[in-house]
Amino acid sequence: MTRQPHLEHQEVCSQVVTLIRNWNRQTRIGRAFTAPGLIFTEEDDVAPDVAWISRSRLVGKKVTDGKLHVAPELIIEVLSPGRVNGRRDRESKLKLYSRHGVQEYWIIDWRLRQAEIYRRDQQVLRLECTLFEPDTLQTPVLPGFSCRVAEFFEDIEFED
Repeated sequence: MTRQPHLEHQEVCSQVVTLIRNWNRQTRIGRAFTAPGLIFTEEDDVAPDVAWISRSRLVGKKVTDGKLHVAPELIIEVLSPGRVNGRRDRESKLKLYSRHGVQEYWIIDWRLRQAEIYRRDQQVLRLECTLFEPDTLQTPVLPGFSCRVAEFFEDIEFED
């Protein structure tokens, strides 16, 4: 058995996907998913917390098993407690997503109320910046998308 995510982890995931879906309703250029099955190879399969993929990237890609087999442009992970989880998101998953062409990767820490933004620089995802609650997040991956980082944490009530 695996441990279920903290309620606040799930709340942040819901907030993030809602913000992206609201933007996407106006642009209609992609799709946002919560915890999609993402299979790069038989050995490299993950279920990120949130992913956004453009319709153009999906063109010609059959999704017969209900999983994505092509890298989304944007992947978001919300940190779970523990050093092992943080290391996995910042090292293993970062390398995996870099290797397979993800354009942008957000690691959101609801306890610290911050978001690390990794963007593709040549062939690698590199830390572009760390944003805090008062900061505004904009991204070239989602043209015209803008939100304050604080919006991710609006309904957070519990502490660990």
